[in-house]
Amino acid sequence: MRFLTTSFLGLLLLTVSTASAQDPGVREYAERSSQPQSQAASSGAQVQKSAAVLNSMEVLDDTQPIEPGDVISLRIVEDRKEPLQLRVGATGEVNAPHIGLVKAAGRTCRQLASEVKRRLELNYYNLATVIVAIDLKRQDDPNSRLRVGGYDIDFFTVYGQVIRQGKYELPIDEDITISQAILRAGGFAQFANPTKVKLVRKTPQGNKTVIVDLDQIMRRGNLEYDIYIRNNDVIIVDEKKVNF
Repeated sequence: MRFLTTSFLGLLLLTVSTASAQDPGVREYAERSSQPQSQAASSGAQVQKSAAVLNSMEVLDDTQPIEPGDVISLRIVEDRKEPLQLRVGATGEVNAPHIGLVKAAGRTCRQLASEVKRRLELNYYNLATVIVAIDLKRQDDPNSRLRVGGYDIDFFTVYGQVIRQGKYELPIDEDITISQAILRAGGFAQFANPTKVKLVRKTPQGNKTVIVDLDQIMRRGNLEYDIYIRNNDVIIVDEKKVNF
């Protein structure tokens, strides 16, 4: 009886061994099972260094420059909020919390964080901790429309009595109104006339000009007058007429 039992076990082991050699699935399972548990856990379990998990500016990347079209995440630790995800515009800027537009392109994550920190500590914080990480490079994003050359990019332009005149990229993932366009330009300058802001739009019939009372929108909350911006729109903010 003992001889029969031993023979049966030997035959069973031979059958399993043969199946493992012939069936890749069995062999793969056997190899995974034989790996040390710590090694199996480490593969595919790497923690991504993003703005959500970092808390020190010292560990921010200081080698790879940010480029127009990149998607970055930015977090101010003292705000105790989730990271804000931002796409770097064609002008190389991002709209940072509290301080507005800041140049990102050409800077590393640590350099951008240091610049945001410096500007925050001028007016908003005694001490600010800013975390910046690149979430997605432009060339790795199949949905990114932004290109360095040879491709059209939608813009609007703001002239006149605003803090920052210039050409601004029209976001691809949201609609922007004329009041929001003014805010992106830093808001009205001291002598701006917000009641008669000109919006000039190119049409097949020629340029059309609309006068918008932004005082009704931005101070009195009449949002029904807030016009959506389109590609190549030009916004002109005139001076107030002052009588002495």
